[in-house]
Amino acid sequence: MLGLWGVLCMAMILLASLTGYGYSYGGRSFIAALATFGMLLAGMLIFAARGVADRVAAAGAGAGWLLGIAIFLIYLFYALGTGSVSFVRLFEMAAFLFAPLALLSTAGNAAGGKWQDFFVVAGIWVAVKFGPSHSLWPYPGGRLGYTLTILVAANLAIAGFLVLRRVKGVGYNIGWGSGWTFSILASLLAFACIAIPLGVKLGFIAFDLHAHQWKDLPALAIGILFFTAWPEELLFRGLLQNLLARASKNDFAGWWTGSLLFGFSHITNGDFPNWRYVILASIAGFFYGWTWRRTGSIFASALVHAAVDVLWHFLFRTL
Repeated sequence: MLGLWGVLCMAMILLASLTGYGYSYGGRSFIAALATFGMLLAGMLIFAARGVADRVAAAGAGAGWLLGIAIFLIYLFYALGTGSVSFVRLFEMAAFLFAPLALLSTAGNAAGGKWQDFFVVAGIWVAVKFGPSHSLWPYPGGRLGYTLTILVAANLAIAGFLVLRRVKGVGYNIGWGSGWTFSILASLLAFACIAIPLGVKLGFIAFDLHAHQWKDLPALAIGILFFTAWPEELLFRGLLQNLLARASKNDFAGWWTGSLLFGFSHITNGDFPNWRYVILASIAGFFYGWTWRRTGSIFASALVHAAVDVLWHFLFRTL
């Protein structure tokens, strides 16, 4: 995990320095933003190493609070380093971190699937999708806002559900297991056979090969995998589908309900209400959920998720 973290951080440095995408390369603000990205990414990846989450959780619920405090201190470091300290921003970040942890604490040692769990999952999703992510991260011009918010949300989910609540069966790991290749390829192929003709029939997509953009494939694929697919699979499969199955004591009910909720979470994408997106995203959620159930890992379902998004980007045009 540390090796992967190093590679991704170096890729971020190269991207920032070569593109000059609004960054003042080498300045204090640049270093603070890059260090913040690196620290938050480290938390997200290190807990995906085998046994780390269990060993930290064994220290007790206080470890979850300590992780929340660590995330807040990282944000404070960013604010001081970029000269963007604001009482309002600090309050918003503190509320984003500590209100969910406080609510989860009221569930005590109860098994996953309590109302507090679902309330916090929904709250994290709402905060990321509709919250003031750009205002929380003003440097450089809000361009890192979504990525850094995603990293904070992923670390918050780790602190709250993996450490404080110790929810079982999340599958928060990066690795490769027996039969994964078949599961991932079968899920991707089956979804493509359904979604492509349906998407064309619904007038949602049209074939449009972006041949001139294929040189961007590696950077785009890595970005989608770790900053879109991975956190969404943590939230919707590792947590929501998992918790629904435990609350209903029915894996099938959790699978289908989680898939439908995943679909409805896309209703605001594009023109509201975007029912075509809801339909296709629900079908996608069904196959992502199947992959997660079969492999027991959000990494496997995230690979399918990322492959779908990458192929959609390069092979189709959204109408």
